[in-house]
Amino acid sequence: MKKLFFIVNILIMFSDQIMAAKTLTIRGKIYDAVTREPIPAATLSDSLGHAVASLPDGSFSILTAARRLKVTSIGYQTRWVETSSELLAIAMQPATSQLAQVVVSANRTAEKRSEAPIAIASISKQTIEDIKAQRMDMLLNKVSGVNMVNLGNEQHEMSIRQPMNTNNLFLYLEDGIPIRTSAVFNHNALLEMNMAAAKKIEIIKGPSSALYGAEAIGGVVNLITQAPPAMNSGLISVQLNNQGYERTDAQFGTTTGKIGYVISGYYARQSNGPIEYSDFHKTAVTGRMDYKIDVNTLWTNSVSYINYFSDMYGSLDSAHFARKNYAAQAFFTYRKVTALRARSTISHNWSENGSTNATFMYRDNSVIQNPSYSIATYRTAGKAINPVSADTATGNINNNSFRSYGLYLQHVQKFKWLESKLIIGTSAELDPQSFYQQFIWVSKKSQNGVVNYPGYSTPSPDSVMANYRTVISNFGSYADYDFTVAQGLRISMALRYDAFQYAFVNALPGSKVTGGPSTITNYGKLAPKIGFTYNDHGTGFYGTYSEGYVPPQITQVFGKTTNNAYLLPQNFKNYEVGGWVSLLENKLYLDYSAYLMNGSNEIINVRLPDNTSQPMNAGATQHKGIEYGINYRPTVEWFLRLSASNALHTFVNYVASGINYNGMEMAGAPHFTGNAEVQYKPGFVKGFRMGLEEQLVGRYYMDNLQQLPYDGFKVTNLRLGYEWGNAEIWINALNIFNAYYATLASATVTNKVASYSYNPGDPRAFTLGLAWHFGKK
Repeated sequence: MKKLFFIVNILIMFSDQIMAAKTLTIRGKIYDAVTREPIPAATLSDSLGHAVASLPDGSFSILTAARRLKVTSIGYQTRWVETSSELLAIAMQPATSQLAQVVVSANRTAEKRSEAPIAIASISKQTIEDIKAQRMDMLLNKVSGVNMVNLGNEQHEMSIRQPMNTNNLFLYLEDGIPIRTSAVFNHNALLEMNMAAAKKIEIIKGPSSALYGAEAIGGVVNLITQAPPAMNSGLISVQLNNQGYERTDAQFGTTTGKIGYVISGYYARQSNGPIEYSDFHKTAVTGRMDYKIDVNTLWTNSVSYINYFSDMYGSLDSAHFARKNYAAQAFFTYRKVTALRARSTISHNWSENGSTNATFMYRDNSVIQNPSYSIATYRTAGKAINPVSADTATGNINNNSFRSYGLYLQHVQKFKWLESKLIIGTSAELDPQSFYQQFIWVSKKSQNGVVNYPGYSTPSPDSVMANYRTVISNFGSYADYDFTVAQGLRISMALRYDAFQYAFVNALPGSKVTGGPSTITNYGKLAPKIGFTYNDHGTGFYGTYSEGYVPPQITQVFGKTTNNAYLLPQNFKNYEVGGWVSLLENKLYLDYSAYLMNGSNEIINVRLPDNTSQPMNAGATQHKGIEYGINYRPTVEWFLRLSASNALHTFVNYVASGINYNGMEMAGAPHFTGNAEVQYKPGFVKGFRMGLEEQLVGRYYMDNLQQLPYDGFKVTNLRLGYEWGNAEIWINALNIFNAYYATLASATVTNKVASYSYNPGDPRAFTLGLAWHFGKK
């Protein structure tokens, strides 16, 4: 028996030595397979009960004798890796399940999509890379209820739960910070974005003023920039098409020790396009550096610079549009934009349950233009009863500039009680703004019913129409509290208060031409939101009530009037329900939302007895609709998607120039918009992709009296791409059937005579692109 025990002990000792010899310390990094960003807090575990979490830079170290490790992280597909090497680089593929998505815009911090009581969509980095979009609308229009209107050369209007319009009802963010100051809205603001720096784009539909403040009414678009990759990574690409468009993109980044950086940018230009006088060029560059001070503290710095110039060919009148005549009517109008944005953020994790971040922000922005839309027929003596001059029109050159200095603070605290989470934050901005506008004479020629404007001249120095400065102050505070009341049922409440001050100094005497007198105006507004989500095994629904507001714009308060300081913020109340269902083992995903939004105190231009107009809080509108999407992935090779919306936008209280529009549909408000797509990535040809997409905008009225309809349009796009190794080639055939259409059609009726305006859509274009990716894939 003693000999037996001795033999057993020898075997055990020998076995331990064998196991010890096989025990290894495995080190490496875990990163996103698409963005190359490090993945923090990913879990590595073996079959022996050992487990570790990756650090903020994605690095890990685990002592194990197992031959395989299991790697998991929220929002990613689970992966098994062999421990054949002591140094591993583990690329994680984002989860294909929609319910596994993590969003940050819903409440300013990362959370599961299934816990956000709001209509929110996310455009992933993979989608951005597959589409090779030349403009932002090519991406945003894939989202149900979103119709971003292409006005040419990245210029645009927006329609999210609103008609197609230029109103200040949409908020555009970069990493959660507005790219422009409140009260100086520009409907073309998204051309100030750098698409090459985008990691993903999130779109909130409906009012979000309870978290983001003013102008977050119809929707919020948040471009989230690329963080430094875990290791050397980058690309360079070129593309061109048969319509005169050329573009070069480049990106490079890496992480070494505690410092990581990434630089992204592109240069695009259009020359000799199908539309006369439509050239443009744009340079966009974004640099970001992350410094990991310690395991719990991250210092992030980023700078974006945009330089843009475009000939402003404007829209086509009915004669040009009917004849498919792309000849320009003016040869001197232009738009020039420069935008510089910088931010510095320090984020600190106090514990697993608490974190704080502080952001300092700076903006320097100017828009200089000789706008085509300001060319107007000159009436002698300024009176409409006098005859129209046959060879003279008027216009203006203007410069609207601002700078911003802002501080944003936010703290997130999680509690075990009811699995609750509290988010509190405050912000302060100081925005000096200036506006200068000069009158110009425009020469006018008419021939065969076609009007052209060949040139202009600047009158004497006393032709200055506006010259003022404003210091805009905005102080806001918000709180968001989420908690679970039962399994699967979560409540969310948010409240924000904003205080605005406009300190206006007019360098000219106040008049109905030069603007109001120097004065100080104050505004304050409280915006609440309350909602719930219920989720049970892939099926869920939500309901929410939210309010939004828009303070008066500087031009509405002080432009071309003696005093509009009485104007109040516009108010919007939104009632919404929605839900989702995931079927067939997450292969089929359906989501929907239904909303009713009522606007009041809306600012409209009211005609006065002296035949001039003045902004007043005299409007009320109603917006209602349903938005729905279907995603179906029957196999790993095929993906089918449908995104659509049915909506109705009507006037409740709107009387202008003596005409009552109550009950009428608003102009530029299609009843239906939709986008459908089929993608195919065959397994037998690795790296090949094909996508067929169709966008449809339904019938709508061009005028507010519902007299002049436009049938809308349908455009089909085909995209092909192939990657082998580090090389990539793609061919995009846009508007493959060469549909002739207008992205926006509008009309005004004066004395029963209609005047039409059409913004032509792009004709068929074939784009060839080449790219080289370098670094770890």
